[in-house]
Amino acid sequence: MKPSLQVRLSQHLALTPQLQQSIRLLQLSTLELHQEVEQMLEQNPFLETEEDTSPVFEPLSERLSSAERAGERETENASEAASGSDETAGVDTAEFGGTEREDWENGTERDDFDGIRETPSASGTSSNDNEDFDPQERNQASQTLQEFLRDQLPGMRLSPEDAAALHVLIESLNEDGYLADTLEEIVAELAGDDDPEGSEELLEHLQCALKWLQSMEPAGVGARSLSECLTLQLRLLPRSEAQMIAIIVCKQHLDLLARRDTKKLMAVTGADESLLKEAQGIITSLEPKPARPFARAEANIIVPDVIVRKSGRNWKVVLNPDVMPKLRINDLYAQAIRQTRGAANSGTGLTSRLQEARWFMKNIQQRFDTIQRVSQAIVERQKSFFTHGEIAMKPLVLREIADELGLHESTISRVTTAKYMSTPFGTFELKYFFGSSLNTEAGGNASSTAVRALIKQLVSAEDPAKPLSDSQLSLMLEEQGIQVARRTVAKYREALKIPPANLRKAL
Repeated sequence: MKPSLQVRLSQHLALTPQLQQSIRLLQLSTLELHQEVEQMLEQNPFLETEEDTSPVFEPLSERLSSAERAGERETENASEAASGSDETAGVDTAEFGGTEREDWENGTERDDFDGIRETPSASGTSSNDNEDFDPQERNQASQTLQEFLRDQLPGMRLSPEDAAALHVLIESLNEDGYLADTLEEIVAELAGDDDPEGSEELLEHLQCALKWLQSMEPAGVGARSLSECLTLQLRLLPRSEAQMIAIIVCKQHLDLLARRDTKKLMAVTGADESLLKEAQGIITSLEPKPARPFARAEANIIVPDVIVRKSGRNWKVVLNPDVMPKLRINDLYAQAIRQTRGAANSGTGLTSRLQEARWFMKNIQQRFDTIQRVSQAIVERQKSFFTHGEIAMKPLVLREIADELGLHESTISRVTTAKYMSTPFGTFELKYFFGSSLNTEAGGNASSTAVRALIKQLVSAEDPAKPLSDSQLSLMLEEQGIQVARRTVAKYREALKIPPANLRKAL
Protein backbone atom coordinates (compact mmCIF):
# COMPACT_ATOMS: atom_id res chain seq x y z
CA MET A 1 0.00 0.00 0.00
CA LYS A 2 1.19 3.48 -0.84
CA PRO A 3 1.15 5.96 2.07
CA SER A 4 -0.87 9.12 1.47
CA LEU A 5 -2.17 12.20 3.30
CA GLN A 6 -5.86 13.02 3.56
CA VAL A 7 -7.65 16.08 4.88
CA ARG A 8 -11.03 15.60 6.54
CA LEU A 9 -13.40 18.25 7.81
CA SER A 10 -15.65 17.30 10.74
CA GLN A 11 -17.64 18.99 13.47
CA HIS A 12 -17.81 18.05 17.12
CA LEU A 13 -18.98 19.69 20.31
CA ALA A 14 -16.62 19.99 23.27
CA LEU A 15 -18.12 20.94 26.61
CA THR A 16 -16.02 22.85 29.10
CA PRO A 17 -16.04 21.62 32.70
CA GLN A 18 -17.93 24.77 33.60
CA LEU A 19 -20.63 24.06 31.05
CA GLN A 20 -20.90 20.47 32.21
CA GLN A 21 -21.32 21.67 35.79
CA SER A 22 -23.99 24.12 34.68
CA ILE A 23 -25.98 21.34 33.00
CA ARG A 24 -25.61 19.05 36.01
CA LEU A 25 -26.70 21.69 38.52
CA LEU A 26 -29.75 22.49 36.44
CA GLN A 27 -31.15 18.99 36.67
CA LEU A 28 -30.55 18.56 40.43
CA SER A 29 -33.46 18.72 42.84
CA THR A 30 -33.39 21.14 45.77
CA LEU A 31 -32.13 18.48 48.18
CA GLU A 32 -29.45 17.32 45.76
CA LEU A 33 -28.36 20.92 45.16
CA HIS A 34 -27.93 21.55 48.89
CA GLN A 35 -25.86 18.39 49.15
CA GLU A 36 -23.73 19.58 46.25
CA VAL A 37 -23.24 22.97 47.93
CA GLU A 38 -22.20 21.33 51.22
CA GLN A 39 -19.68 19.18 49.37
CA MET A 40 -18.25 22.19 47.54
CA LEU A 41 -17.98 24.16 50.81
CA GLU A 42 -15.89 21.33 52.26
CA GLN A 43 -13.62 21.02 49.22
CA ASN A 44 -13.08 24.66 48.20
CA PRO A 45 -11.59 27.04 50.80
CA PHE A 46 -12.51 30.12 48.75
CA LEU A 47 -16.24 29.44 49.05
CA GLU A 48 -18.13 30.27 52.23
CA THR A 49 -21.67 30.94 53.40
CA GLU A 50 -23.02 34.37 54.17
CA GLU A 51 -23.75 35.05 57.81
CA ASP A 52 -25.42 38.42 57.40
CA THR A 53 -29.06 39.15 56.53
CA SER A 54 -28.38 40.44 53.04
CA PRO A 55 -30.56 39.26 50.14
CA VAL A 56 -30.24 35.56 49.53
CA PHE A 57 -28.84 35.70 46.05
CA GLU A 58 -27.72 39.11 44.90
CA PRO A 59 -26.25 39.58 41.45
CA LEU A 60 -22.70 38.34 41.42
CA SER A 61 -21.39 41.77 40.42
CA GLU A 62 -22.70 43.20 43.71
CA ARG A 63 -21.17 40.40 45.75
CA LEU A 64 -17.64 40.57 44.44
CA SER A 65 -15.54 43.42 45.68
CA SER A 66 -14.18 45.96 43.22
CA ALA A 67 -10.71 44.50 43.61
CA GLU A 68 -12.03 41.03 42.76
CA ARG A 69 -13.82 42.30 39.70
CA ALA A 70 -10.62 43.98 38.55
CA GLY A 71 -8.67 40.75 38.85
CA GLU A 72 -11.37 38.36 37.73
CA ARG A 73 -10.53 38.51 34.05
CA GLU A 74 -6.85 37.95 34.68
CA THR A 75 -7.64 34.91 36.85
CA GLU A 76 -9.91 33.48 34.16
CA ASN A 77 -7.23 33.92 31.52
CA ALA A 78 -4.62 32.29 33.76
CA SER A 79 -6.92 29.37 34.49
CA GLU A 80 -7.72 28.86 30.84
CA ALA A 81 -4.05 29.00 29.92
CA ALA A 82 -3.22 26.44 32.60
CA SER A 83 -5.96 24.06 31.48
CA GLY A 84 -5.02 24.37 27.81
CA SER A 85 -8.60 23.96 26.63
CA ASP A 86 -8.35 26.29 23.68
CA GLU A 87 -11.19 24.56 21.87
CA THR A 88 -13.87 25.41 24.40
CA ALA A 89 -12.57 28.52 26.14
CA GLY A 90 -14.93 30.74 24.19
CA VAL A 91 -18.13 28.95 25.20
CA ASP A 92 -20.41 31.32 27.09
CA THR A 93 -22.83 30.01 29.73
CA ALA A 94 -24.60 33.24 30.48
CA GLU A 95 -27.83 31.99 28.96
CA PHE A 96 -29.27 28.52 28.33
CA GLY A 97 -29.80 29.24 24.67
CA GLY A 98 -27.94 29.84 21.44
CA THR A 99 -26.50 27.51 18.86
CA GLU A 100 -24.06 25.79 21.22
CA ARG A 101 -26.81 24.93 23.71
CA GLU A 102 -29.06 23.39 21.12
CA ASP A 103 -26.40 20.75 20.49
CA TRP A 104 -25.86 19.74 24.10
CA GLU A 105 -27.84 16.57 23.54
CA ASN A 106 -30.62 15.28 21.39
CA GLY A 107 -34.14 16.23 22.36
CA THR A 108 -35.92 13.76 24.59
CA GLU A 109 -39.51 12.68 24.30
CA ARG A 110 -41.61 13.67 27.28
CA ASP A 111 -43.54 10.99 29.11
CA ASP A 112 -47.12 11.68 30.05
CA PHE A 113 -46.89 13.05 33.57
CA ASP A 114 -49.78 13.42 35.93
CA GLY A 115 -48.04 15.65 38.43
CA ILE A 116 -47.59 15.54 42.16
CA ARG A 117 -49.94 17.70 44.10
CA GLU A 118 -49.58 18.65 47.71
CA THR A 119 -51.91 20.60 49.91
CA PRO A 120 -50.91 24.19 50.76
CA SER A 121 -49.97 23.05 54.25
CA ALA A 122 -47.20 20.98 52.75
CA SER A 123 -45.75 23.75 50.64
CA GLY A 124 -42.81 24.32 52.90
CA THR A 125 -44.13 27.34 54.78
CA SER A 126 -43.25 27.35 58.44
CA SER A 127 -45.94 26.66 61.00
CA ASN A 128 -44.30 28.87 63.60
CA ASP A 129 -46.54 31.75 62.59
CA ASN A 130 -49.52 29.94 64.08
CA GLU A 131 -50.29 31.36 67.50
CA ASP A 132 -51.76 28.03 68.61
CA PHE A 133 -48.59 26.14 67.76
CA ASP A 134 -47.60 23.82 70.59
CA PRO A 135 -43.95 22.70 70.69
CA GLN A 136 -45.02 19.65 72.66
CA GLU A 137 -47.20 18.52 69.76
CA ARG A 138 -44.26 18.81 67.40
CA ASN A 139 -42.07 16.70 69.67
CA GLN A 140 -44.80 14.09 69.87
CA ALA A 141 -45.21 14.03 66.09
CA SER A 142 -41.45 13.48 65.67
CA GLN A 143 -41.48 10.50 68.05
CA THR A 144 -41.07 7.14 66.33
CA LEU A 145 -43.32 4.17 66.92
CA GLN A 146 -40.48 2.26 68.57
CA GLU A 147 -39.86 5.11 71.01
CA PHE A 148 -43.55 5.35 71.80
CA LEU A 149 -43.73 1.61 72.53
CA ARG A 150 -40.59 1.61 74.65
CA ASP A 151 -42.06 4.40 76.77
CA GLN A 152 -44.89 2.03 77.74
CA LEU A 153 -42.57 -0.73 79.00
CA PRO A 154 -41.81 0.61 82.52
CA GLY A 155 -45.46 0.29 83.60
CA MET A 156 -45.86 -3.30 82.38
CA ARG A 157 -43.76 -5.01 85.12
CA LEU A 158 -42.28 -7.67 82.88
CA SER A 159 -39.59 -10.15 83.76
CA PRO A 160 -36.15 -9.40 82.28
CA GLU A 161 -36.55 -12.23 79.76
CA ASP A 162 -39.99 -11.09 78.58
CA ALA A 163 -38.85 -7.46 78.45
CA ALA A 164 -35.87 -8.44 76.30
CA ALA A 165 -38.12 -10.47 73.99
CA LEU A 166 -40.53 -7.56 73.72
CA HIS A 167 -37.64 -5.24 72.81
CA VAL A 168 -36.72 -7.64 70.01
CA LEU A 169 -40.26 -7.59 68.60
CA ILE A 170 -40.48 -3.80 68.83
CA GLU A 171 -37.30 -3.47 66.77
CA SER A 172 -38.68 -6.00 64.25
CA LEU A 173 -41.73 -3.87 63.36
CA ASN A 174 -41.85 -2.45 59.85
CA GLU A 175 -42.79 1.09 58.88
CA ASP A 176 -46.52 0.25 59.00
CA GLY A 177 -46.40 -1.22 62.51
CA TYR A 178 -46.62 -4.85 61.36
CA LEU A 179 -44.41 -7.73 62.43
CA ALA A 180 -42.91 -8.54 59.06
CA ASP A 181 -40.98 -11.67 60.09
CA THR A 182 -42.44 -14.73 61.72
CA LEU A 183 -41.43 -15.65 65.26
CA GLU A 184 -39.60 -18.71 63.94
CA GLU A 185 -37.52 -16.54 61.59
CA ILE A 186 -36.64 -14.18 64.43
CA VAL A 187 -35.58 -17.14 66.60
CA ALA A 188 -33.46 -18.57 63.77
CA GLU A 189 -31.73 -15.22 63.32
CA LEU A 190 -31.02 -14.77 67.03
CA ALA A 191 -30.23 -18.30 68.23
CA GLY A 192 -29.36 -20.23 65.09
CA ASP A 193 -29.64 -24.01 64.78
CA ASP A 194 -26.90 -25.01 67.23
CA ASP A 195 -29.04 -24.83 70.39
CA PRO A 196 -32.49 -26.42 69.86
CA GLU A 197 -33.45 -26.15 73.53
CA GLY A 198 -32.45 -22.51 73.71
CA SER A 199 -34.37 -21.79 70.50
CA GLU A 200 -37.51 -23.40 71.90
CA GLU A 201 -37.26 -21.37 75.10
CA LEU A 202 -36.69 -18.18 73.11
CA LEU A 203 -39.74 -18.95 70.96
CA GLU A 204 -41.89 -19.26 74.08
CA HIS A 205 -40.69 -15.88 75.35
CA LEU A 206 -41.39 -14.30 71.94
CA GLN A 207 -44.90 -15.77 71.84
CA CYS A 208 -45.61 -14.29 75.27
CA ALA A 209 -44.04 -10.98 74.24
CA LEU A 210 -46.20 -10.88 71.11
CA LYS A 211 -49.34 -10.93 73.25
CA TRP A 212 -47.97 -8.05 75.31
CA LEU A 213 -47.07 -6.14 72.15
CA GLN A 214 -50.51 -6.56 70.60
CA SER A 215 -52.10 -5.21 73.81
CA MET A 216 -50.12 -1.97 73.63
CA GLU A 217 -51.02 1.34 71.99
CA PRO A 218 -51.62 2.05 69.17
CA ALA A 219 -54.26 -0.59 68.65
CA GLY A 220 -53.33 -3.15 66.02
CA VAL A 221 -49.57 -2.83 66.43
CA GLY A 222 -47.63 -6.05 66.13
CA ALA A 223 -50.14 -7.67 63.79
CA ARG A 224 -48.83 -10.09 61.20
CA SER A 225 -51.49 -9.37 58.57
CA LEU A 226 -54.17 -6.85 57.73
CA SER A 227 -56.82 -9.26 58.92
CA GLU A 228 -55.17 -9.60 62.34
CA CYS A 229 -54.60 -5.84 62.59
CA LEU A 230 -58.28 -5.02 62.02
CA THR A 231 -59.42 -7.83 64.31
CA LEU A 232 -57.25 -6.54 67.18
CA GLN A 233 -58.85 -3.11 66.85
CA LEU A 234 -62.37 -4.51 66.60
CA ARG A 235 -62.00 -6.47 69.85
CA LEU A 236 -61.40 -3.20 71.71
CA LEU A 237 -64.74 -1.74 70.55
CA PRO A 238 -68.00 -2.06 72.53
CA ARG A 239 -69.57 -5.44 71.97
CA SER A 240 -72.48 -5.39 69.51
CA GLU A 241 -73.98 -7.47 66.73
CA ALA A 242 -72.39 -5.30 64.06
CA GLN A 243 -69.04 -5.59 65.81
CA MET A 244 -69.29 -9.39 65.77
CA ILE A 245 -70.17 -9.38 62.05
CA ALA A 246 -67.20 -7.07 61.40
CA ILE A 247 -64.85 -9.49 63.22
CA ILE A 248 -66.14 -12.41 61.13
CA VAL A 249 -65.63 -10.44 57.91
CA CYS A 250 -62.11 -9.30 58.86
CA LYS A 251 -60.97 -12.73 59.98
CA GLN A 252 -62.34 -14.77 57.10
CA HIS A 253 -63.87 -12.73 54.27
CA LEU A 254 -61.82 -9.61 53.60
CA ASP A 255 -61.52 -10.63 49.94
CA LEU A 256 -65.33 -10.54 49.56
CA LEU A 257 -65.44 -7.11 51.21
CA ALA A 258 -62.79 -5.83 48.83
CA ARG A 259 -64.85 -7.05 45.85
CA ARG A 260 -68.04 -5.51 47.28
CA ASP A 261 -69.72 -8.90 46.97
CA THR A 262 -72.75 -8.13 49.12
CA LYS A 263 -74.68 -11.28 48.34
CA LYS A 264 -71.91 -13.65 49.34
CA LEU A 265 -71.14 -11.65 52.47
CA MET A 266 -74.78 -11.87 53.52
CA ALA A 267 -74.76 -15.60 52.88
CA VAL A 268 -71.57 -16.42 54.81
CA THR A 269 -72.25 -14.10 57.77
CA GLY A 270 -76.01 -14.52 58.05
CA ALA A 271 -76.46 -10.76 58.35
CA ASP A 272 -79.03 -8.69 56.51
CA GLU A 273 -78.10 -5.74 54.30
CA SER A 274 -78.52 -3.04 56.98
CA LEU A 275 -76.41 -4.92 59.53
CA LEU A 276 -73.74 -5.58 56.90
CA LYS A 277 -73.59 -1.85 56.07
CA GLU A 278 -73.19 -1.04 59.76
CA ALA A 279 -70.35 -3.58 60.02
CA GLN A 280 -68.71 -2.10 56.93
CA GLY A 281 -68.90 1.36 58.50
CA ILE A 282 -67.09 0.06 61.57
CA ILE A 283 -64.37 -1.59 59.47
CA THR A 284 -63.74 1.53 57.36
CA SER A 285 -63.25 3.56 60.56
CA LEU A 286 -60.27 1.38 61.58
CA GLU A 287 -56.61 2.16 60.93
CA PRO A 288 -54.98 -0.37 58.57
CA LYS A 289 -51.49 1.04 59.32
CA PRO A 290 -51.03 1.54 63.09
CA ALA A 291 -47.69 3.33 62.58
CA ARG A 292 -49.18 6.00 60.30
CA PRO A 293 -49.50 8.68 63.06
CA PHE A 294 -45.79 8.28 63.82
CA ALA A 295 -44.59 8.84 60.28
CA ARG A 296 -42.32 11.84 60.17
CA ALA A 297 -44.17 14.67 58.48
CA GLU A 298 -40.90 16.25 57.38
CA ALA A 299 -40.33 13.39 54.93
CA ASN A 300 -43.56 14.26 53.07
CA ILE A 301 -43.04 18.02 52.88
CA ILE A 302 -42.20 19.42 49.47
CA VAL A 303 -40.40 22.75 49.54
CA PRO A 304 -41.25 24.76 46.39
CA ASP A 305 -38.52 26.30 44.27
CA VAL A 306 -40.76 29.15 43.10
CA ILE A 307 -43.85 30.85 44.51
CA VAL A 308 -46.68 32.29 42.42
CA ARG A 309 -48.18 35.53 43.73
CA LYS A 310 -50.99 37.75 42.52
CA SER A 311 -49.71 40.99 41.02
CA GLY A 312 -52.59 43.20 39.91
CA ARG A 313 -54.43 41.28 37.22
CA ASN A 314 -51.47 39.06 36.48
CA TRP A 315 -49.50 36.39 38.30
CA LYS A 316 -45.84 36.84 39.19
CA VAL A 317 -43.28 34.12 39.88
CA VAL A 318 -40.69 34.75 42.60
CA LEU A 319 -37.91 32.45 43.73
CA ASN A 320 -38.29 30.85 47.14
CA PRO A 321 -35.47 32.33 49.27
CA ASP A 322 -35.48 29.30 51.56
CA VAL A 323 -34.00 27.04 48.87
CA MET A 324 -31.36 29.43 47.53
CA PRO A 325 -27.83 28.93 48.91
CA LYS A 326 -26.19 31.97 50.47
CA LEU A 327 -22.66 31.86 49.12
CA ARG A 328 -19.79 34.30 48.67
CA ILE A 329 -16.08 34.38 47.93
CA ASN A 330 -13.73 34.64 50.91
CA ASP A 331 -12.25 38.11 50.49
CA LEU A 332 -9.16 37.35 52.59
CA TYR A 333 -8.12 34.35 50.54
CA ALA A 334 -8.91 36.04 47.25
CA GLN A 335 -6.77 39.06 48.19
CA ALA A 336 -3.89 36.78 49.08
CA ILE A 337 -4.06 35.15 45.65
CA ARG A 338 -3.97 38.54 43.91
CA GLN A 339 -0.92 39.61 45.89
CA THR A 340 1.01 36.48 44.89
CA ARG A 341 -0.07 36.56 41.27
CA GLY A 342 3.08 38.31 40.11
CA ALA A 343 5.40 35.63 41.47
CA ALA A 344 6.43 32.98 38.98
CA ASN A 345 4.65 29.62 39.31
CA SER A 346 3.06 30.68 42.59
CA GLY A 347 -0.49 29.87 43.49
CA THR A 348 -1.40 28.10 40.23
CA GLY A 349 -3.47 25.48 42.01
CA LEU A 350 -5.11 28.01 44.31
CA THR A 351 -5.93 30.23 41.35
CA SER A 352 -7.83 27.42 39.70
CA ARG A 353 -9.72 26.75 42.95
CA LEU A 354 -10.69 30.43 43.14
CA GLN A 355 -11.92 30.30 39.57
CA GLU A 356 -13.80 27.10 40.40
CA ALA A 357 -15.59 28.87 43.26
CA ARG A 358 -16.57 31.78 41.01
CA TRP A 359 -17.90 29.43 38.33
CA PHE A 360 -19.87 27.48 40.92
CA MET A 361 -21.60 30.65 42.16
CA LYS A 362 -22.33 31.76 38.61
CA ASN A 363 -23.80 28.41 37.67
CA ILE A 364 -26.03 28.32 40.74
CA GLN A 365 -27.30 31.81 40.03
CA GLN A 366 -27.85 30.86 36.39
CA ARG A 367 -29.77 27.75 37.52
CA PHE A 368 -32.25 29.77 39.56
CA ASP A 369 -32.59 32.42 36.86
CA THR A 370 -33.49 29.74 34.33
CA ILE A 371 -36.00 28.12 36.71
CA GLN A 372 -37.68 31.49 37.23
CA ARG A 373 -37.83 32.24 33.50
CA VAL A 374 -39.35 28.86 32.68
CA SER A 375 -41.81 29.09 35.59
CA GLN A 376 -42.96 32.56 34.52
CA ALA A 377 -43.49 31.32 30.96
CA ILE A 378 -45.56 28.42 32.28
CA VAL A 379 -47.68 30.75 34.40
CA GLU A 380 -48.31 33.02 31.42
CA ARG A 381 -49.53 30.04 29.38
CA GLN A 382 -51.70 28.63 32.20
CA LYS A 383 -53.35 31.79 33.55
CA SER A 384 -56.74 30.11 33.51
CA PHE A 385 -55.50 27.48 35.95
CA PHE A 386 -54.67 30.10 38.58
CA THR A 387 -58.16 31.56 38.24
CA HIS A 388 -60.43 28.54 37.79
CA GLY A 389 -58.33 25.55 38.88
CA GLU A 390 -57.12 22.42 37.10
CA ILE A 391 -60.33 22.02 35.08
CA ALA A 392 -59.23 25.10 33.10
CA MET A 393 -55.76 23.76 32.31
CA LYS A 394 -54.69 24.23 28.69
CA PRO A 395 -52.65 21.80 26.55
CA LEU A 396 -48.93 22.55 26.80
CA VAL A 397 -45.82 20.74 25.59
CA LEU A 398 -42.13 21.32 26.27
CA ARG A 399 -41.45 22.61 22.77
CA GLU A 400 -43.78 25.60 23.23
CA ILE A 401 -41.84 26.86 26.25
CA ALA A 402 -38.52 26.04 24.59
CA ASP A 403 -39.39 28.04 21.47
CA GLU A 404 -40.65 30.98 23.53
CA LEU A 405 -37.47 31.23 25.64
CA GLY A 406 -35.00 30.21 22.96
CA LEU A 407 -33.91 27.11 24.87
CA HIS A 408 -33.64 23.45 23.96
CA GLU A 409 -36.37 20.99 24.92
CA SER A 410 -33.87 19.00 26.96
CA THR A 411 -33.16 22.12 29.02
CA ILE A 412 -36.87 22.61 29.72
CA SER A 413 -37.09 18.96 30.69
CA ARG A 414 -34.27 19.38 33.19
CA VAL A 415 -35.80 22.54 34.64
CA THR A 416 -39.25 21.01 35.11
CA THR A 417 -38.04 17.76 36.71
CA ALA A 418 -38.07 17.68 40.55
CA LYS A 419 -38.73 21.44 40.70
CA TYR A 420 -41.90 22.59 42.45
CA MET A 421 -44.19 25.61 42.29
CA SER A 422 -46.35 26.87 45.14
CA THR A 423 -49.76 28.07 43.92
CA PRO A 424 -53.07 29.05 45.56
CA PHE A 425 -54.29 25.51 44.74
CA GLY A 426 -51.30 23.72 46.34
CA THR A 427 -47.75 22.78 45.42
CA PHE A 428 -47.13 21.13 42.05
CA GLU A 429 -44.15 19.85 40.14
CA LEU A 430 -43.49 22.02 37.09
CA LYS A 431 -44.17 19.02 34.84
CA TYR A 432 -47.75 19.01 36.14
CA PHE A 433 -48.56 22.02 33.96
CA PHE A 434 -47.67 20.14 30.77
CA GLY A 435 -50.23 17.86 29.19
CA SER A 436 -51.23 16.42 25.86
CA SER A 437 -54.26 17.70 23.99
CA LEU A 438 -57.53 15.95 23.17
CA ASN A 439 -59.84 16.87 20.31
CA THR A 440 -63.21 18.50 20.89
CA GLU A 441 -66.28 18.65 18.68
CA ALA A 442 -65.82 22.39 18.29
CA GLY A 443 -62.45 21.79 16.64
CA GLY A 444 -60.41 22.96 19.62
CA ASN A 445 -58.21 21.10 22.08
CA ALA A 446 -58.66 20.14 25.70
CA SER A 447 -55.84 19.42 28.11
CA SER A 448 -55.49 15.90 29.48
CA THR A 449 -55.13 17.45 32.94
CA ALA A 450 -58.48 19.21 32.56
CA VAL A 451 -60.08 15.97 31.37
CA ARG A 452 -58.75 14.14 34.44
CA ALA A 453 -60.20 16.88 36.65
CA LEU A 454 -63.54 16.52 34.90
CA ILE A 455 -63.49 12.74 35.41
CA LYS A 456 -62.80 13.32 39.09
CA GLN A 457 -65.81 15.63 39.31
CA LEU A 458 -68.09 13.16 37.56
CA VAL A 459 -67.02 10.32 39.85
CA SER A 460 -67.44 12.41 43.00
CA ALA A 461 -71.01 13.30 41.95
CA GLU A 462 -72.05 9.74 41.01
CA ASP A 463 -74.58 7.62 42.87
CA PRO A 464 -72.59 5.29 45.19
CA ALA A 465 -75.15 2.55 44.61
CA LYS A 466 -74.73 2.84 40.81
CA PRO A 467 -71.18 4.03 40.05
CA LEU A 468 -70.29 5.13 36.56
CA SER A 469 -68.40 2.71 34.35
CA ASP A 470 -65.56 3.81 32.06
CA SER A 471 -67.88 3.57 29.05
CA GLN A 472 -70.45 5.79 30.75
CA LEU A 473 -67.77 8.32 31.65
CA SER A 474 -66.60 8.32 28.03
CA LEU A 475 -70.16 9.01 26.83
CA MET A 476 -70.64 11.80 29.38
CA LEU A 477 -67.42 13.45 28.25
CA GLU A 478 -68.52 13.15 24.64
CA GLU A 479 -71.79 14.90 25.54
CA GLN A 480 -69.66 17.81 26.74
CA GLY A 481 -67.80 17.88 23.43
CA ILE A 482 -64.66 16.02 24.51
CA GLN A 483 -63.77 12.93 22.50
CA VAL A 484 -62.13 10.39 24.82
CA ALA A 485 -61.97 6.65 24.24
CA ARG A 486 -62.99 4.25 26.99
CA ARG A 487 -59.47 2.89 27.46
CA THR A 488 -58.17 6.46 27.76
CA VAL A 489 -60.74 7.13 30.47
CA ALA A 490 -59.57 3.97 32.23
CA LYS A 491 -55.94 5.16 32.03
CA TYR A 492 -56.83 8.58 33.47
CA ARG A 493 -58.96 6.99 36.19
CA GLU A 494 -56.10 4.74 37.24
CA ALA A 495 -53.74 7.74 37.25
CA LEU A 496 -56.15 9.46 39.65
CA LYS A 497 -56.14 6.31 41.82
CA ILE A 498 -59.90 5.90 41.40
CA PRO A 499 -60.94 2.24 41.62
CA PRO A 500 -63.17 0.72 38.91
CA ALA A 501 -66.95 0.88 39.14
CA ASN A 502 -67.39 -2.53 40.79
CA LEU A 503 -65.05 -1.53 43.64
CA ARG A 504 -66.68 1.89 44.10
CA LYS A 505 -70.10 0.39 44.58
CA ALA A 506 -71.40 0.90 48.13
CA LEU A 507 -72.79 -2.07 50.03
